[in-house]
Amino acid sequence: MLIRLMAWVVATFASLFATYLVAGAIGGAVAAPGWQARPANGVTIFVESNGIHTGIIVPKRAAGIDWRPLARADHLADPRYGAHDHLSFGWGERGFYLGTPTWADVRAQTILHAAIGSDRTLVHVDHLPRAAIGDRVRAVVLRPEEYRRLAAFIAASIAPGGVHRRGYYGYDAFYEGRGRYTAIMTCNAWTGAALRAAGVRMGRWTPFPATVMQWL
Repeated sequence: MLIRLMAWVVATFASLFATYLVAGAIGGAVAAPGWQARPANGVTIFVESNGIHTGIIVPKRAAGIDWRPLARADHLADPRYGAHDHLSFGWGERGFYLGTPTWADVRAQTILHAAIGSDRTLVHVDHLPRAAIGDRVRAVVLRPEEYRRLAAFIAASIAPGGVHRRGYYGYDAFYEGRGRYTAIMTCNAWTGAALRAAGVRMGRWTPFPATVMQWL
């Protein structure tokens, strides 16, 4: 009886996971309304993926937005990285973010905890030089007003007060986030929502890295 119950549980979770994958692929393939054609000139941002998390790379100063008072060099394990002129922002669940810097660190219990939902979120910020375009990095040009909408979306995801902790390396830090992480609002769904807010062509729901990057 116990074996049959365990088999039923495993089959149920496998079915739910397969449904989730299919739904995510469909949601990511359908363009959201309201996007605009990209301008020839403006503020260049970048979208990056490490295979698990996506992030949005922005200049520290552009279009009237200055991120330096928020993301300070003295928040880093190695403040010398604060001299870089770009920042990468990503949002996610605290336990998942802190515990999975790479695919090798992914654990089933971490994924399950995050999927159930959590109000404990973080914003991950890297201090970087201007990005080089490649397979995992895409450039997007925004009009100044579009960039300001993107910046407002990012800023609204960071809890006021500047509470922070050191990151994985010398050049990054985590800041207390706002918003609830769920299987629907994942770190990659956040990236897609941020880009949609700026007017970038993007899928309606982007829960996976590929569902973000395929549009760029």
